[in-house]
Amino acid sequence: MDTEKSSNSSFEDLSNLNEAEMKQMKEEVEPKIDEHRVVDLLGNGQLIKKTLKKSNNPISPQRGELVKLSFTGKLDDGTVVEKEENAYFHVGDYEVVQGLDLAIPMMFVGEVAEVIVDSRFAYGQIGLKNEEDPKLSIPPDAKITYEVHLLDTKFEEHADLKNFEIRKKYGNRKKERANFWYNRNEFNIAIQLYRRALEYLDDRDGDPEANIDTEDLELSNADLQSILDDRLVVYNNLAMAQIKISAYDAALASVEHVLRCQPNNHKALYRKGRILEGKGDTKGAISLLQRAATLEPDSRTIQQDLAKLIIKARREEHNEKEMYQKMLGHAKKLEQNSKQPLKRANPESSKLKVLGYLMGSILIGVAGVAMYRYKY
Repeated sequence: MDTEKSSNSSFEDLSNLNEAEMKQMKEEVEPKIDEHRVVDLLGNGQLIKKTLKKSNNPISPQRGELVKLSFTGKLDDGTVVEKEENAYFHVGDYEVVQGLDLAIPMMFVGEVAEVIVDSRFAYGQIGLKNEEDPKLSIPPDAKITYEVHLLDTKFEEHADLKNFEIRKKYGNRKKERANFWYNRNEFNIAIQLYRRALEYLDDRDGDPEANIDTEDLELSNADLQSILDDRLVVYNNLAMAQIKISAYDAALASVEHVLRCQPNNHKALYRKGRILEGKGDTKGAISLLQRAATLEPDSRTIQQDLAKLIIKARREEHNEKEMYQKMLGHAKKLEQNSKQPLKRANPESSKLKVLGYLMGSILIGVAGVAMYRYKY
């Protein structure tokens, strides 16, 4: 997972398990699997897999591969809350709940398994609302039991991705899933998926054998414009997710990608204003939000945030004036204090001089009288 870390994530970060670790887990689990054996995949009772139908196929998915599967998810009372038939997703990209993302690599093509996922690796403390049928909503802290049929897995070669429709489809699927996690305040997961979306929404396929400065995809101008528009939307969303975790430098880099192509993109201007505010540049933020408000005058969000920034700027200006006045007053007092001892020194020194003269005269007089009496 990205080094930008969010403290509000309800998921344990197990995304960095590499293929060797997954293979080791599988080697530890495989000898124990039979038709009736329950396997605790994590060793803590929160992710349990039971093989319902064994497979003789030795192939199993690796991280990043495209899998095809069907699954049904049920609550403890038997209510079906999730169902997918012949669905495709990339392993490890949070396109399904984390429990399934972790369990799928432990299956073989053709296998049918029951996977019991604790809420921690499903939909957590938030649950999942079903807008179409509220009765099928997933309540908070709900355990889900999935029946999963792994139909196929495929490692995609660079040649498989040299297709506009596929890249646009994958990129937008990652973006929509990132939006899902963003709306659940899982900003790190959203950031990871937005970045994955950007990998697909490009006219290059990342083939290390491709010639330098050569486009890997031959796209029409319309296709290039379409993929660019999708890419800019992703950059805008990525910037907002980065703002949420106070990764302001990264967010600024993301939003600049948009403004280079669309200088008057009001969403990008608004986000850059938020970034400058986070970095302490209130005046710069006001300037950008004013531009955004001019371009999108009906946006309440922009108007409200602009009003707050103006109030904040006035408060900062007032505090700055007060501080300056205090500093100026303090400086004047110091100046007065430094002058006062000099004024007092003159009369005091003159008094001491007069007193010294008097004492000297008296001593001389006494000495003279004493000498006169001694002599006469």
